Amino acid sequence: MAIAEKISQFMERSSWIRKMFEEGAALKAQYGADQICDFTLGNPDVPAPPQVEEELIKIINEPAPLKYGYMPNAGFPETREAVARLLSDEQLVEVNPQGVVMTSGAGGALNVIFKAILNPGDEVISPSPFFVEYNFYVDNHGGVLCKLEQTEDFSLDLEAMAAAINEKTAAVIINSPNNPSGVIFSAEQINALGELLVQKSKEFKRTIYLISDEPYRKLVYDGLVVPPIFPVYKNSIIANSYSKELSLAGERIGYLALHPGADDFEMLANGFLFTNRILGFVNAPGIMQRLVARLQGVTVDISIYQKKRDRLYQGLVEAGFKLVKPQGAFYLFPESPMADDVEFVRILQQNKILAVPGSGFSGPGHFRLSYCVDDATIERSLPIFKEVGSKYC
Repeated sequence: MAIAEKISQFMERSSWIRKMFEEGAALKAQYGADQICDFTLGNPDVPAPPQVEEELIKIINEPAPLKYGYMPNAGFPETREAVARLLSDEQLVEVNPQGVVMTSGAGGALNVIFKAILNPGDEVISPSPFFVEYNFYVDNHGGVLCKLEQTEDFSLDLEAMAAAINEKTAAVIINSPNNPSGVIFSAEQINALGELLVQKSKEFKRTIYLISDEPYRKLVYDGLVVPPIFPVYKNSIIANSYSKELSLAGERIGYLALHPGADDFEMLANGFLFTNRILGFVNAPGIMQRLVARLQGVTVDISIYQKKRDRLYQGLVEAGFKLVKPQGAFYLFPESPMADDVEFVRILQQNKILAVPGSGFSGPGHFRLSYCVDDATIERSLPIFKEVGSKYC
């Protein structure tokens, strides 16, 4: 076989997703891209803040020795210090820059974390629904992803979590605001999760890490705030990226941050530095590191996303669809009016709307719509959703 058997199996499992993208491309070729309502990809379309290009021009024009040269594998010290300062305010804990590693996006951060903490057969627990790549990221490093059944409102099921944790559990991963539901886990839930992990770590005599995947942390609406995890659990790690908050998705710039009070802090921090290197990421892009060091706390105009959310959400409700109103990120996750969400997404395709089945996010019975699209696409889709809703909802 020309390809590893495991990869062949993984590709087969996800082939229906690829097939749907291919069918969407065929529809665009047939009718024209401007006639298809494509809600499939979470590719940020809100313009980057003006400071991004202003600072980039300054950086390019500034004389500096070895401007494009090698750097410390964990990142430039000044960038790590800038991230640590912001996190200290955000997390209400004094973050040690030595626990910050600049990475190639949040995906890079998660792979660095899993490589450092997982032994073969270790388990990582995730509430459903979740970002589909968690399956592969955990498997990359010999682990097993254990999925909790989704709750009706996509909140954390602490009883199910407690029942799932066992002697093989190495970590719990959460994503808030969540992709695909847009739900923010409440402070009460995060506090309870921290208490649970303290209890279970003692019970099984091993450190169970809490990993918080936070690329949408700044994309929140209606005055809400994402609760910090560092105050409630010391063995916690944050993975984050600037893809969404600065619309820099293609630049692959992010970081991981370790709680300063974590068990064996120095050993684990050094482990992250080492795995960042041996995984081939080596270090995050240099120019982007210099850029984000200057833009801590700067975000895109979040009100643009909120207006898109409100318009599409209201249109779906009026069309008869049932859904939880997202509190952050840029996704809607309506219930499919048919038990087979894959089949319903095909029906949407036939009506020139491209969506992603919830099954791909371990959220069967739903479908995901990414509303980081132009307003014209949203307006064009609303009469179609109303017509489809009248038939199936």
